[in-house]
Amino acid sequence: MRDDYDFSKSTKNPYAKKLKKQVTIRLDEDTIEYFKDLAEKKGLPYQSLINLYLRDCAQSQKDLKIEWQ
Repeated sequence: MRDDYDFSKSTKNPYAKKLKKQVTIRLDEDTIEYFKDLAEKKGLPYQSLINLYLRDCAQSQKDLKIEWQ
């Protein structure tokens, strides 16, 4: 390993805007179990599966209809 590195010709990461951001959300236990079971069947980490689902909702601009009874 070198003692010094030359970063004078370095460039910014062009993918920096696409990096994931860590957030904390509260989910029901049964919701988490649903995604964990589905992720295991699909061979994906459950957090990645939740992210894919939410991304699909955002891209297709799904609208949630809530009716209070």
